[in-house]
Amino acid sequence: MKPRISVITLGVDDLEKSLKFYRDGLGLPTEGIVGQEFEHGGVAFFDLQSGLKLAIWKREDIAHDTHLKKTPISPTEFTIGHNVESKDEVDKVMEQARKAGAVITVPAHDTFWGGYSGYFQDPDGHLWEVVWNPAWEFPK
Repeated sequence: MKPRISVITLGVDDLEKSLKFYRDGLGLPTEGIVGQEFEHGGVAFFDLQSGLKLAIWKREDIAHDTHLKKTPISPTEFTIGHNVESKDEVDKVMEQARKAGAVITVPAHDTFWGGYSGYFQDPDGHLWEVVWNPAWEFPK
């Protein structure tokens, strides 16, 4: 398998609420909700870095599409890592998320491995880590 992941889809309970969180609160670019003319089709896509999108889609629509039973939510199934260029940027993004309505689960702090990070949950409980790793460089 070649690494061609282009969309990460998060199941949400309230599509409008999640749209406002990601678009208005975190400032992610989007054209809004599309596909509402189709049963189980309403989805919103957000542009991330080149070639990667974040999608939000109702949990019941994902269950319908995949023929799977909707199960209880567990926020510890995975995390989304948002890497930034400095400790200060970690603090700024964490504050932006808090103002947007996120629940801060772990405030930003120095990590045991030499970085700096914090965790927040979006309105549907998805866990995000905002992290600065001194060993990682970003293309300019």
